[in-house]
Amino acid sequence: METGNTNDGNPFSKGVGDKEKLKLQAQKEQGSAWFGLGMFGMVGWSVVVPTLLGAALGIKLDKIYHQSFSWTLTFLITGLFIGCLIAWHWISKEHNAMNKEEKDE
Repeated sequence: METGNTNDGNPFSKGVGDKEKLKLQAQKEQGSAWFGLGMFGMVGWSVVVPTLLGAALGIKLDKIYHQSFSWTLTFLITGLFIGCLIAWHWISKEHNAMNKEEKDE
């Protein structure tokens, strides 16, 4: 009796293998949809939080130090820029991880 050997010519084994490949592919695609939604949320929050923190800091500074320019606008733009950098860094890190997984497969 042989163990560990599969008969590639067996139609039943081939059918089971094909169905398993389809099932794994469907699971991967379904997971990528949820991953995409999660990434969308993560990118949104990574931009919104620094922008709002910058605006809040700017409002506080406008009340304390009266200048000819707006601290609120200055820190709002600074927060937006920092948030975009954070989002870009996170997306590039995830992109590199996905490419590494694809190469490993």
